Amino acid sequence: MHDWIRKRQGPDREAVTLRRGRIYILPTGLGVAFGVMLVAMLLGSLNYGNNLGLALTFLLAALGVVAMHACHRNLEQLVARPAGTEPPFAGQEAVFRIALANPGPLPRNDVEAVVAAATPPAHVPAAGEASLCLRVPTRRRGSIRLERVEIATRYPYGLFRAWAVLHPGMTSLVYPRPADQAPAPPQHAGLPGGGIARRGEDDFAGLKDYHPGDPPKHIAWKAYARADELLVKEFSGAAEATPVFDLADAPGADLETRLAVIARWILDAHARGVAFGLRLPDEELPPAPGDAQRARCLAALARFDAPAPDVA
Repeated sequence: MHDWIRKRQGPDREAVTLRRGRIYILPTGLGVAFGVMLVAMLLGSLNYGNNLGLALTFLLAALGVVAMHACHRNLEQLVARPAGTEPPFAGQEAVFRIALANPGPLPRNDVEAVVAAATPPAHVPAAGEASLCLRVPTRRRGSIRLERVEIATRYPYGLFRAWAVLHPGMTSLVYPRPADQAPAPPQHAGLPGGGIARRGEDDFAGLKDYHPGDPPKHIAWKAYARADELLVKEFSGAAEATPVFDLADAPGADLETRLAVIARWILDAHARGVAFGLRLPDEELPPAPGDAQRARCLAALARFDAPAPDVA
C-alpha cells in the first residue's frame, strides 16, 4: 500500500497542501469498541421497546459522525513542508523538522508526525505555524534519508485516526562518532615539507584551562595542587602552527577508526577556539576557526568513502 501511495502522489520536495484526496481516515480501537457498543444498545432498545434507549443510541451515533468529520477536518488544508535537519554523530538521533502552516481561521489540535514512533502532539494556531521534530536513530557514518512520514491526528475524541502520507526525501548527514580518547595530532600537521612547529617558550605569558592534546610538560602542577584544577602554561614567542589534520596521520586499523580520531581532533581544536584544517585524499579544507569550519570538516568526514544512505 505504501508503494501505491507513493506512485499515486510522487515525491514531496516542496510545501504540500493536505487536501481531501490525500487524507485517509479509519476508526481506532476505541472507535471500533464504540461502534460495537452502539450496535448492542440499538438491539437492546429495539428488543425491549425502550424509546429512551433508542434516543440515547442515536445521539451517541450522531456524536460519532461529528467526531469523524472533525477528525478529518483537523488535517484538511494544512500546509506541510520540510524545514531542515540537524546532523548527528553516528549512534545518536538525526532530527528532521516538518513545518505545518494553518491558513484557516480555526486552530488545529493534537497533530503529530509518525515514522517509527510518533512525535509529541502539536497545536497549530489559526493563521499560524508549528514545527514537528522527528528523531530517527542512526547506526553508522554517512547519511540517512527520510523517505516517508505520516501527518496524523486522533482529535477530538480518539474514535478515529486521520492521516496523510508525505514523501519529503529529506537527507541528513551522519558524522563519524568521535573517538573517546585519541593521541595528540602530529606536530608537523599543516606545515609544508613536514616541518615541526613548536610552541614558543621565550617568556611565560600566563595560565589557561587544560584541553586534551596540550603537551603534558606545560601542565602547571603547582597550580593544580593549590586549586585542584588542571591548567596549562602559555608562553609568548614563536607562534604555534595552524594544524591541518591529515587522514594519513591518524592512527587506526581501519578507516572508521581513523575517521573517529580525526573527528576527535576537530572537536578538541574547536573547543580550544583555534583555526584548523582538514586533508583527505579527495578533498582539502584550508584552516579556519569557528562553528562553520567544524561543520564543514565533519561533513567532509561523513561524505568520505561513505556507504549508501540508510532509509528511515
